[in-house]
Amino acid sequence: MTTTTRTPSTGRRLRYILDPPVTQQLRESLEVLWAEVTNAGGAVGFLPPVTVEDVRGDLRRHLVGVSEGTTRPLVGFSESGRLAATAFFVLNEHRLMRHWVWLKTVMVHPDWQGQGTGRELMAAAASAARGMEGVAGIRLTCRGGLGLERFYASCGYREIGRAPGAIRVGEDDFRDDVTMWLPLAPPA
Repeated sequence: MTTTTRTPSTGRRLRYILDPPVTQQLRESLEVLWAEVTNAGGAVGFLPPVTVEDVRGDLRRHLVGVSEGTTRPLVGFSESGRLAATAFFVLNEHRLMRHWVWLKTVMVHPDWQGQGTGRELMAAAASAARGMEGVAGIRLTCRGGLGLERFYASCGYREIGRAPGAIRVGEDDFRDDVTMWLPLAPPA
């Protein structure tokens, strides 16, 4: 699946690709994106400052899932071919939960933030999930205290659970782990 969308405020375009070939260039671009998003304050599993070496192991786990067929990357490229956004679908292996997918490590490059690109990425993710056989919903988690719940709610998600203080970001700084759900059309 490839879609192109125009960010309304700037007219810049991203081209979204589900399941792109995982080349060395894509791996390196994902590492750089992850580090830059984290260092700009993004809540994607780390606290700043980080290097590409710091995120490499977590990316490797995603890519092992890609090679095993349990993870599907969605990437957004600028017109110049630069990686600007990504998210990873993780398929459920449990027989009673194969009708929904996890969306993990949702990232928009800092240069593209504040322009509608996050909503664009979430719309591309919903569209991609609707194209997956039998998928009726998307589930994700986010770190409380940053307004992410409001962002995802504005994209159609609703909060379905909250584990108070489950994420520790500092000595005395605990954040809620918030679970969000987006229902899709029922599977045919």
